This record gives sequence, C-alpha cells and structure tokens, in this order.
Amino acid sequence: MKLEKATDTGDVLAVVSQSGPTVSFFDAGSHDLLDVLEVPAEPHELCFDPDRRLLYCTTTYRSGYYHVNTGRARELTVIDPDARRVVEVLDLAPDHAPHGLALDRARGRLYVSVEATSDAPGGILVIDTASRKSIGRIDTMARGPHWFTVTPDGTRGYATNKEAPYVSVVDLEAGTLVERIAVPGSEGIAASPDGTTVALAAPYGDLSRPPSDPTGVRLVDIAAGRVTGILPTEHLVYPVHITATGLLLAGEVVVDRSHSGTALGVQRPGQVSVFALDRGERLGALPVGRFPLTITSSPDGARGYVAAVLDSTVTVLDLRTLDVLDTLRVDRRGDPGAHGLAYIPAP
Repeated sequence: MKLEKATDTGDVLAVVSQSGPTVSFFDAGSHDLLDVLEVPAEPHELCFDPDRRLLYCTTTYRSGYYHVNTGRARELTVIDPDARRVVEVLDLAPDHAPHGLALDRARGRLYVSVEATSDAPGGILVIDTASRKSIGRIDTMARGPHWFTVTPDGTRGYATNKEAPYVSVVDLEAGTLVERIAVPGSEGIAASPDGTTVALAAPYGDLSRPPSDPTGVRLVDIAAGRVTGILPTEHLVYPVHITATGLLLAGEVVVDRSHSGTALGVQRPGQVSVFALDRGERLGALPVGRFPLTITSSPDGARGYVAAVLDSTVTVLDLRTLDVLDTLRVDRRGDPGAHGLAYIPAP
C-alpha cells in the first residue's frame, strides 16, 4: 500500500548511506527528500540527542564490512539535524571501528561501542554530551562489540559480540564488566521501555552456512540475568527494535542456500517479524528490502522504519495495521546503501 501524503509535522527521518557516504533527511509525514549531507566514509549508525538537538553518526570502516574491510575508521560525526550541517568530527583514537550508539539522557552520556585494538579488547566509550569529550572506557572482553543498549534507568548496558559466545553486561555507574550471558553469538539488541527485558538476535549471522542453533530473538530477563525464552523466526535475525508501545520488530535476512559459501550469501528480499513482547505472540511478518540492518520507530510507536543495506531502501511500516506504507530509496555510490536510522521530532 502506498502512503498518501500526510500533513507536514516537521518531524524528520535521517538515513545513512554507507557508500554515499551521506546522511539523507526525509520529511516523516510526506516522505519527501529534504536534504543530503556528506559525511566521512564509511558511516554506519545514528543516534539523536533530543536535549541538545544533535545527531551522532559512527564511521566504522574506510570501506567494506566486518571481517572484509579496507581498514578501520575512528570518527564520530556530530550533526545539526535542523541546519543539516556537520558541527564537529570527533577522533576516537586510539580506539577504532565505532559501531553502536546508545544515549543516557538523564546523565548526559553517549555510549559508543568499538572493536578491539592491538592493545585493548573491544569496549564501550563513554562520551559526555555537554563537552563531547571522552570520559571513560569500559572493556567488554570480546573482539566486538557491535550493538549496544542501555536499560531505561541508565544503570546497565548490554553489548552483543557476534562470534563470542556471550553478551557482555556492564555496570555503567561503576564502569566495569559485571556479567556474561551465554548465547551462540549475537547481533542486534534492544531493551524494553519497562526495564524488564532485553531482546537480542542470535545466533551470529554467518551467511556462508546454515545456522547450527535455532534462529530467533533471545529474551533476557534483566532481574534474573539470563535468557528465559526464544521467539523463533524463519531466518537469521540481524536488527531488533522495541517500540514505545511494546512491539518487538525483528529484521530477518533471507538467504538463497543453493548459493551458500559466499560472504554475504545470495540475498532475497528480507522480512520483519512483529511480536507482541508482553505475550510473546508473533502478530505477522512484512516484506522489506534485501539485508535489513537497522530498525527504528516513531516516538508514538505507530510507524516502523527498516533500512535494507543491499537494496538501499527504507521500508515504512504502519504498526497499527501491519501494512507496508511506502519504500524510500537512498542514493549510494557502491554496493552498501541504507544503514543507520534516526527519527527526529520537530523542535
């Protein structure tokens, strides 16, 4: 179903093009393209700070993907999303390969996951959002991490580690690794708004062979500190997202196994499974582009947005009716396209 033009609310959707290398800004109502901003190559994820109205963008590799890249980058780009200009480019050295971003508004902290270096394991950088200075580093004791999420009270953080057989749990107040939760490798992660559950995609997304463990979303009981259930899916899950209304969205990568053995497999159009998190019930699945990598939603939970990196599209979902509303196309210069997403409410 094609979305009819909506009234302009001033809300904006920001979308990374990995090989753009750009951030595109779309009107969240009409879906008209408003502007395109060039950023350092190769951008990955976005995070919006509504208190300072700044948008953060990680630059992970010079080109390529995890395991197959031409060098690790170390930039964190600070963007004014209203003026649509670069404010500052932060150099994260000696750390490199920043991936995931998470914001603690109450404490004014931005958390950035970084890969291991020759001198240090993977970890989480702590950035003060007022000064935009690094004020700490928390080791996660894995090669990654990649995705990172923070509990609503800002006391705990959870980092996925791809090949490592655990999720790293860190005490954000003490700045230490406090626990490892056993999983068969992991991808995307999200904390529920009520602070009871962390949802994580597992197993690790090795597309060159069929997974040996059940695919789906592992549910971690925060109080118990362990996986207490699995929401099964048909295919490998990469991104997960939990909306303000308690829907869990799982982006499934669909691979043609008759052509197995290639690094990215042979991709078919992906899908997003929608679950009612409180009941553990699968409500349905919606088609999206090839290789969904990032998911976000509007603050009211009414719309979902799914970026597919191989098709360089963003699929817009009506989460009330479970319909596809529109498909946004994002320009690119190479193979990887649409990646990180951020919803930016009007000032």
